[in-house]
Amino acid sequence: MAVNEAQMAALKDRARRIRIDIVKTLHGCGSGHTGGSLSATDIMTALYFAKMKYDPKKPDWKGRDFFILSKGHAAPVLYTTLAHAGFIETSELCTLRKLGSRLQGHPDSKYLPGVEISTGSLGQGLSVACGVALAHKLNKATNRVYAVLGDGELQEGQIWEAAMTGAHYKLDNLCILVDNNGLQIDGPVAKVMGVEPIADKWRAFGWDVQDIDGHDMAQIVAALDKAETVKGKPSAIVCRTVKGKGSKCFEGKVEFHGTTPSKEELEMALKELDEAVCK
Repeated sequence: MAVNEAQMAALKDRARRIRIDIVKTLHGCGSGHTGGSLSATDIMTALYFAKMKYDPKKPDWKGRDFFILSKGHAAPVLYTTLAHAGFIETSELCTLRKLGSRLQGHPDSKYLPGVEISTGSLGQGLSVACGVALAHKLNKATNRVYAVLGDGELQEGQIWEAAMTGAHYKLDNLCILVDNNGLQIDGPVAKVMGVEPIADKWRAFGWDVQDIDGHDMAQIVAALDKAETVKGKPSAIVCRTVKGKGSKCFEGKVEFHGTTPSKEELEMALKELDEAVCK
């Protein structure tokens, strides 16, 4: 969709407000994944508020686009996005990871509307996305399928089996976005098990590939628009991102892969995010 200046400003502000809810929620919970949730926030905002078709009042609407968070540990960004999109109340975010909550540490499709598949075991989401996309192709349906993967997740062999599947069946209704933030739980991806050149690998597997700044909202929206025009092959958008994007407290710090903000870090992050509205 064409996005005008006012709509672009609204998208950027939406991402800012989602980040605020993420850090508040994670601080209140005291457990969860801060860095990877913040790095994917702009991607999620563009998907849910500029691209995907859905009806939060009818989560099972047959005409909806499908979204799969393959990097399921980044559940906080999915939950906050679903809240902003109207699937759940924002007040429910404070129940994250609590006993009896629908907002578990990894997304649970049995209980939470808007979650298409339970994810968390890395490497499996793309296989599911391929299956959903293939089913829609066979049914001659127009639904599109989107999935967000982590760069560390690309170390999983199942990802590349699914990559072959997507190209073999010419799944041009499938688009993945790789959150390429360069860090994983054990350190820099390049040191743990290098996955570069990411873009070239997806091209070699027969995918249409775009390499963009994953925090530039205009680039993300334009890449999603282009992916929709690709015929005969699936699309991969490699999004160069910063782990913990939004606050200097978290940016580029591997320790925030699986830790949450302290009171002092929360206050500093909120100050930075509040000031961002003026930029």
